[in-house]
Amino acid sequence: MPQPLVLILAVGLTKKLLPLAPRLNSLAANGWTRELREIVPAVTCSAQATILTGQQPEKHGVVGNGWLYRDTREVRFWQQSNSLIGAEPLYQTARLAAERNGQKFKAAKLFWQFNQGSDCEISVTPKPYYGADGSKAFGITGTPVGLSDRLEKQLGPFPFSAFWGPMAGLPSSNWIARCAAEVLTSERPDLSLVYLPHLDYDPQRFGPSGSDMPRLVRELDDACEPLLDSAKKTGARVWIVSEYGLVDVNQPILINRALRTAGFLQVRPGPFGDILDTFGSRAFAVVDHQVAHIYVKNPADVPAVRELVASQPGVGRVYASEERADIGLNHPRAGELVALAQPKAWFAYPFWLDDRHQPDFARTIDIHRKPGYDPCEMLFDPKLLWPKGRAAWRLLQKKLGFRSLFDIVPTDPTLIRGSHGLPTTDDRPLLIGDGAAPGENLALTDVRDLILGQLLS
Repeated sequence: MPQPLVLILAVGLTKKLLPLAPRLNSLAANGWTRELREIVPAVTCSAQATILTGQQPEKHGVVGNGWLYRDTREVRFWQQSNSLIGAEPLYQTARLAAERNGQKFKAAKLFWQFNQGSDCEISVTPKPYYGADGSKAFGITGTPVGLSDRLEKQLGPFPFSAFWGPMAGLPSSNWIARCAAEVLTSERPDLSLVYLPHLDYDPQRFGPSGSDMPRLVRELDDACEPLLDSAKKTGARVWIVSEYGLVDVNQPILINRALRTAGFLQVRPGPFGDILDTFGSRAFAVVDHQVAHIYVKNPADVPAVRELVASQPGVGRVYASEERADIGLNHPRAGELVALAQPKAWFAYPFWLDDRHQPDFARTIDIHRKPGYDPCEMLFDPKLLWPKGRAAWRLLQKKLGFRSLFDIVPTDPTLIRGSHGLPTTDDRPLLIGDGAAPGENLALTDVRDLILGQLLS
């Protein structure tokens, strides 16, 4: 096999930010840098599936971070089964090509999405344990058996609170980079896929213009040091890719409240607040940053729902039926309607009309129960007098066996100042590589073949 390759997915890194990262900028100076045209939606799961397959979402089927599973009428976000990707990922292509040539190929997938069941000999991914009494214990899992335990013994427990939630920040990217360095040294994979999310947090909380970007980019660059050192020692090449650029926003679009007020969205009131009734609703939206999938049960309702959605302040354009092909989203998993926000707006998921009836999960960190992406989970509720103290108290209650809500996050979407999901014009994601430079006009869909060209040459 050719020289091993490490592909670092540095979320949110753009050409404008690159000079703030001396180590990564040095890679660019010794190689080449290309900006990439994004896909729609420019969100984590869709972008990673495109990098892996070279296809648009309408081909690989990952139409967002979550969607409506039409057979069960459940909205599910952040599913991790590799089989959800409906096109061949690059590690499978590389392995088949190597086998045809009588060679072996080893891939490592570290904290990328769709990790479970992937055709990778080495994998590490977050996977909590859920008790029958409703309790949860943090943990990671992966292959081969015993690797995750060995990594946590060497590096300490994976810092889950720094991976998502109000405390999300640098420790998670530091841990993942050190994990990748150890895997590269001990396992010697031919391809290492490494996900570093550090630039995805504050720029969503406060917006890029409200964040200390020089410090954040420098911290990301420092986090990469052990991995870059390991790559040098093992003779591996390092490429860098990013999924999207983040933008400032100032206008949440509460699309589900509009659908409910108009009689399209139904809820089931109960002892734990209003719950979205996907069976009874004629239409509802699964929102995902600056893109929303609107699922409409009766085709006869599509024109009226489209008119209602298009009339909401902050909505840029609404695509129906075959029009979805214009943005690469003409797939059965997509909504009958797909709405894009205007550049400074984003879609928020709340569907309740009165905070007294909000579901009990609304003020908790619950990425699997909420029928839409909720960036407010990255904030402590500013109305709380001592939010970290409340979090500690709730955690103690859980450890003592009491049933309690970890109710520490706000439900006010106006607090969020940054988002992504739309193609950008002046701050696109990038690809840094070495060797022969490709053409200038590259898209996210081109990354797969460029990587394969290096692995199979």
